[in-house]
This record gives sequence, C-alpha cells and structure tokens, in this order.
Amino acid sequence: MKIGVLSDTHGTLPPQVYTFFKDVDEIWHAGDIGSGVLEELRAFKPVRAVWGNCDSFSLHYELDERAFFVVDGLRVLMTHIGGYPGHYPYELRRSLEMAKPDIFVCGHSHILKVMYDSEYDFLHINPGAAGRQGFHKVSTLVRFTIDGVPKDLEIMEFEKIASSAPPPRQ
Repeated sequence: MKIGVLSDTHGTLPPQVYTFFKDVDEIWHAGDIGSGVLEELRAFKPVRAVWGNCDSFSLHYELDERAFFVVDGLRVLMTHIGGYPGHYPYELRRSLEMAKPDIFVCGHSHILKVMYDSEYDFLHINPGAAGRQGFHKVSTLVRFTIDGVPKDLEIMEFEKIASSAPPPRQ
C-alpha cells in the first residue's frame, strides 16, 4: 500500500500534491487543513485526517484530535501537535505508550522530520508544511510504501506558494 503524508496546508492545496500523490492508495493529513482542502483531497484519494490547532470548529466536529488505525498490520497514531523523539508533549506520551504505534505521524512545526524513535520503537514522520502560511521557506510532502514495514520513503521539496495577500501598508 502506498501512502502520501502532508500537513499544515492552511487552506492551500499545492498542485504538486496531485503529481506526487498520483499513485498513492491513501493520503494522511496531520492537521491544520484549512477551508476546502479536505473536500478537494477526498475527491482525489481516500483520506485519513486529524484536526489541527488552526482548524475551524466544523473540522473539530468532523475529525478527531488523534487517530489510531491499522494499515497492513502496522499500528499508526496520528495527531497534529506531536513534538519529536525525546520532546513529546506530556499529554501525548500516555497515548504513545498505550497505542504502541509502529508509525507516528504529526505536523504543526512546519519542519520536515523523519526519524526512528528508539525509546518508543516507531518511525516518526512529520511531513513539514505544504501550504503557504507559516515561516517555512520550502514546502514538503512525504510518500512511502507499507509492505509489512514502512519502506521506500520519498520526500518532495518545492518552492512555497507565494501568498496572495496584498503587501503591508507603508
């Protein structure tokens, strides 16, 4: 099974999503989705998603803050604010200990980070940010294959979409 992972679109779905994720079976969105993005993604591929701290209350009602699911025998835990190995929020540690995921996905930081967590024994994936809002200079997407284990992980980096907001007044 092929998986595409993104986060922090903040209402902007870059065209690179359609090319980089064209052959994936599912898309996982780790929050801060923004208006209209979830509907657009669902029209393209099956989607699993969690809400982020900047998402509207309507997405809070529709989605969970944390999602736990199993794909090809691997346990996956996904949330928006998740930290990184050695730096997980206190309230998340209990969920990690109970769920015992093989893959942990989060967003929020706008910083791409893929690494193995030896303390909890899982692959940590933060796909960075795909949208235009935020301090990041480069947008990123992640895709990989699950075949009993996660493998063949690939990253796409591309120039951040310029903001359509007018320049600030002088």
